[in-house]
Amino acid sequence: MELGNCSRVKEFVFLGLTQNQELSLVLFLFLLLVYVTTLLGNLLIMVTVTCDSRLHTPMYFLLRNLSIADICFSSITAPKVLVDLLRQRKTISFNGCFAQMFFFHLIGGVDVFSLSLMALDRYVAISKPLHYVTIMNRGCCVGLIVASWVGGFVHSIVQISLLLPLPFCGPNVLDTFYCDVPQVLKLACTDIFMLELLMISNNGLLTTLWFLLLLVSYTVILLLLRSQAGEGRRKAISTCTAHLIYTLRNQEMKSAMRRLKGRLVPSDRV
Repeated sequence: MELGNCSRVKEFVFLGLTQNQELSLVLFLFLLLVYVTTLLGNLLIMVTVTCDSRLHTPMYFLLRNLSIADICFSSITAPKVLVDLLRQRKTISFNGCFAQMFFFHLIGGVDVFSLSLMALDRYVAISKPLHYVTIMNRGCCVGLIVASWVGGFVHSIVQISLLLPLPFCGPNVLDTFYCDVPQVLKLACTDIFMLELLMISNNGLLTTLWFLLLLVSYTVILLLLRSQAGEGRRKAISTCTAHLIYTLRNQEMKSAMRRLKGRLVPSDRV
């Protein structure tokens, strides 16, 4: 194939989740419910933490950042998927596809780094409780959050920079419902073996490194809990759960939400 004479594809076609119209409607309603619930839950966390001064602590500061990232991450693909479920032909422009991949990996990287920061926060709270406030001060938290976004940006820009120069002049059908690097890479009109190996090595190294860091931190936490099972340490380890589940079950967050409701919906009692 003469790559110099080929014209770049202008759009990609998704095969989607299903071709059955009735099933598409059911999936649309279900995914819409999940998406709206995700948005409202994370938005509630953001507003509550922002408005209640009692929650202006490192843990809730990091939780708010993760909620922002979760809202962005859900909104990268979900609206397009919902629209495509109601359409017969599911397409996305070339530029739109690459933009979706860029933001998908950007926010995905931020999510990974943010979860690691929360693990670090709990590690400091459990291993150095007397110095926790000094170590995890506001400046440190802001710096860590900025670093997580910069890390996500670098990770994403590396992926897109490797993919963008490739020629796409042949097939344009993606057997999926959103744009991601592995699926789009297969459509390139050139040998991609070395590039695939490079991307797998890059992602694999990052994943392995973060997994080992988390494994070490939680191992230290468990050892500390076995040696000193104080009430404060028990409370700290209880926060090492999924952020949305923990936050909505946490007594401090529940009280803050009630206070926020009281300000937004004043009581009629005199």
